[in-house]
This record gives sequence, C-alpha cells and structure tokens, in this order.
Amino acid sequence: MQIGIVGLPYAGKSTIFSTLLKHKSADSAGGRQTAERGIVKVPDERLDKLTALFNPKKTVHATIEYVKVAGLEGESAAQGLPAQFLTNLKNTDALMVVVRNFENEFYPHPLDRIDPAADIAFINGEFLLSDLMIVEKRVEKLEKLVMKTKDEKEKRELDLLKRFKDQLEAEKALRELDLSDNEAALIKGYQFITLKPILFVINIGEDRIAEAAGIEKSLEEAVPPGCAITSLSAEIEKEISELGEEDARIFMDDLGIKEPALHKLIRSSYELLGLISFFTVGEDECRSWTIRRGTNAQKAAGVIHSDMEKGFIRAETVHYDDLMAVGSWNACKEKGLLRLEGKEYIVKDGDILSIRFNV
Repeated sequence: MQIGIVGLPYAGKSTIFSTLLKHKSADSAGGRQTAERGIVKVPDERLDKLTALFNPKKTVHATIEYVKVAGLEGESAAQGLPAQFLTNLKNTDALMVVVRNFENEFYPHPLDRIDPAADIAFINGEFLLSDLMIVEKRVEKLEKLVMKTKDEKEKRELDLLKRFKDQLEAEKALRELDLSDNEAALIKGYQFITLKPILFVINIGEDRIAEAAGIEKSLEEAVPPGCAITSLSAEIEKEISELGEEDARIFMDDLGIKEPALHKLIRSSYELLGLISFFTVGEDECRSWTIRRGTNAQKAAGVIHSDMEKGFIRAETVHYDDLMAVGSWNACKEKGLLRLEGKEYIVKDGDILSIRFNV
C-alpha cells in the first residue's frame, strides 16, 4: 500500500514524514528529491502478542510506503497542478493531506490564515480543477478521433469522460461515481486525484491536544464524501518518537495520550482503503498480511504465495481472539475453535490462517 503525503507549505508534512520514518523498515529509502519515500512498519499489538506466544525466529509486520510530495502552493494554479506532482502520485492508493491548525509566527501560513476548513476546501478545489483540465483536454482529442476512426473503445472512453466532466463541473469528486470494472479499466492510465480516497490530517498545536476530538468533529462537514479525518500534533509526535519506551509512556501519561497518534493515523489509512490484516504463525515466523476487506481464503493464500492460491485445498483458521483466550494452537483444536474453511470463506480481520495446498 502506498500513500502520498501532501499539503500546503508549513502544514507539517516533513515533520510527520520524518517521524513516521523513525519506525522505518530495512527497505526504506529517502533522499532530497521531489518525492521522498519511506516504507514503514504497521504497528499491531496483536502481532506483538503472537510473537511472545510462539517465540519465532522472525517477526514480519505489514508495511505501508509513504511518499512525501512537494507541489501544492498557496495560490491557485491556473495551469493545473505540476506534472511532476501528478506523476509522483500516480501509483498511490490514497492521499494523506496535512492541514494546518496551529500558530507559528516564524512560519506564516501561505494564505495568511489559520482556517483548516478553508484549507480543505482550497485543496479539494485544486484537485477537482486538475482532474477537470485533464478530462477536458482528453475529451477534445477523443471527439476528433472518434469522428475519424469510429473506434468503439474510444467512443466508450469518450462517453465516460463526458460523464466525468459533468461530475467535476458540479464540484463533485470522481470517487463518488459508481464505476463498473470495465469503466475502471478504461481510465486506468489516467492520474485522476479525485478518484483516490483522502485522509485529512489536522495538525494541531501542542496546547490543543485535549481538544483533538472536538476539532475533528467540527471539521467533519468540510471533508468531502469518501474521505476521512483524524488529528495529531506533529511536534508532540516527534518528541514521543525521540524518547525511549518508558520515557515516552510517562510523557504520554502526562498529556493524557493513550498511544502515539501515528498509530491511529495508520489504522485510519487502513479503514479508508478497506484493508484488514490476517496472520500466519509458527516457530519460524509470525507475520501480518494485508488484504482488502471481503477477500476470500483462496485469494488471501495468493498474497502469501501464488502456489498456495493455485493449489488451494483448505485453510485451517482460528481467530486471534480465540487463540489468545485459550493460549495455544492445540487448545484451539481440542475446544473446536480451529476450523477448516474452503476457498470461498471470507477472511476476517485478525484471522490466523494455515493454508493446505498441493501443486
């Protein structure tokens, strides 16, 4: 999963990105390029407890790749968003838009205001305008081509893009449209931003931590359909990440914080994209795997290895909660908690799978 981090200047993108990368995996790679990238382990207390139970040689967390992208400025881009900005976001599954809600006289807001609702509207407007410009240019070209070639595929694409044009001119995001698989395939090569789900991250001042839930609630109506909202203080998160585990716990207790907000941010990203985790366990390895909600057991097996999907027979399945309640795999068998599921079984968040297959 890849998430693009964007926002207006001085919103806190770099602080959030660098804090995330303090939990980076060995594969992470950064650099002062137009887009900085880093692969981050997904914190999951369930995997930690499974590791303690099975004591494996290796523990492997699920990961998310974050891409910090420059290019959003504090004034409307008459020519649309920069081409490099769109290119850097092309392969992202979702966007994380950092929105400023704190004062800092040394780093003034580019629009001379602290108004997160207005910033959300501005950024959303830029995304709508960018998509509309791409659609209008392609429609103009396709209308000429279709008149000459009468190509059916180009005609279907033209009809779909005209529908997109109507949607965007009504100031509605493309993600609100109900697209068939064939329609989605037609526009797969485009870089439409408003097709992507967005998590708006409100970066609040250190003095407003206690108000976080209320701030989120007050901004819910400003968030477009198909998007989500969360909040954090990037500076506080940075301080927490720089402390040892015990000192971090004391620091959070003093602030009334149960866990680092970055953990909530990652979970919000999962929920936004409709993702869940399942586990495989054993003496060699305990591992978390990411799939989309609604994935069946055979497809989930394919995430582990393609041979498992091809030769799928059955999945031995027990839920994490049941395993932890009785304490061992054998106890699950004795109590009838371990089930044999077929290929059409829909895997649930927290399921532990052992795949039987033959190729």
